[in-house]
Amino acid sequence: MQISDFIERAREEILAESVAHAKTIFALGDEGEVVLRDHLPKLLEAISADLRTPQSRTESIERSRGRAPWGHPSEATAAATHGLLRARSGLHVEQLVAEFRALRSCVLRLWAEASVADADSIRDIGRFNEAIDQALAESVREYAAEVERWQQIFLGVLGHDLRGPLNAVSLTAQVMARRAPKAMSASAAALTRGTHRMAVLLDSLLEYNRAGLGAGMAIELAPGDLAAACEEELELQRAALPGARIEWVVQGDTRLQFDSSRMCEALGNLVANAVKHGLPSEPVTVQLEGDDDVVRLSVENAIGRHLSRGEIERLFEPLRRGTKEAPRTDRSHLGLGLFIARQIARAHGGDVIGQSTSQRICFTMTVPRSVPAKAW
Repeated sequence: MQISDFIERAREEILAESVAHAKTIFALGDEGEVVLRDHLPKLLEAISADLRTPQSRTESIERSRGRAPWGHPSEATAAATHGLLRARSGLHVEQLVAEFRALRSCVLRLWAEASVADADSIRDIGRFNEAIDQALAESVREYAAEVERWQQIFLGVLGHDLRGPLNAVSLTAQVMARRAPKAMSASAAALTRGTHRMAVLLDSLLEYNRAGLGAGMAIELAPGDLAAACEEELELQRAALPGARIEWVVQGDTRLQFDSSRMCEALGNLVANAVKHGLPSEPVTVQLEGDDDVVRLSVENAIGRHLSRGEIERLFEPLRRGTKEAPRTDRSHLGLGLFIARQIARAHGGDVIGQSTSQRICFTMTVPRSVPAKAW
């Protein structure tokens, strides 16, 4: 008997054993049988239908790697729905995987007890394992997406709730700084700086949260000269980084529609990143160049080695730090600087890319003169 036929004939027995296993999972122990069964019948139907569908050797390999979803691409599969609901039930991913392992074992054991092996049994078992692997991949993918979404929501709520007490601490620190005796002025000033840095870090986390939820970066466009805004930001960076040499070059027309505050933030992130991770003996070169369609802002520095394209792209990943230990600056602990700079560029309809040549690295932000409406 083929496994597809057996699944249809023994569906209730398979479901009963699957539900019995689910009840042993602590997070599902109090759930009723309706919830535990939920979409499992549809999952078995999908597996049975898949086993009856002819497939080529290439399709078989793709399925074994979890890259061949069932059904219409726009429709959620039974396996994906299973992962989504199990994430909402509070299961760990190990428990989700255990459910599929139990289902695999249940079907194969009951099938072996009910039928006699023949020449096609090995092929049938292989097809069944591919179907289970595909279902598991889809379920875990949806599970991970749902967990990440709730993590983003948690960050948003945390950031919102921290703003109130942080503002109170900041205002108190400012009052103390103004009224503190001379002997305490340095301590009061340090407290003020600390609260400011915490506020900047909190803003960075909220921007990361907003981008992670797909809302994008909020910008307010106005006509202006980007060169003038960059010069002001570089003066602030030179004051904040007195040991760094920052060279500034401007070419072409640099007037466009842009969010001055956001662009200065992006430049500050790029410069701070270059100073932290570059060779201290070499200058950081900032160049702004405008042509007919776009304006390019680049920050280049020496790093003493070559970085591959993959290494550079990983630097844009949030919550990732470089291998070199960085000073304790606003965003050094979370590695959000490059990520936020890219989000700002994309909100303007552009992007930030990195290139490494001759033991140097250059990050270039390209922004169109006319920002597409969908970008912001």
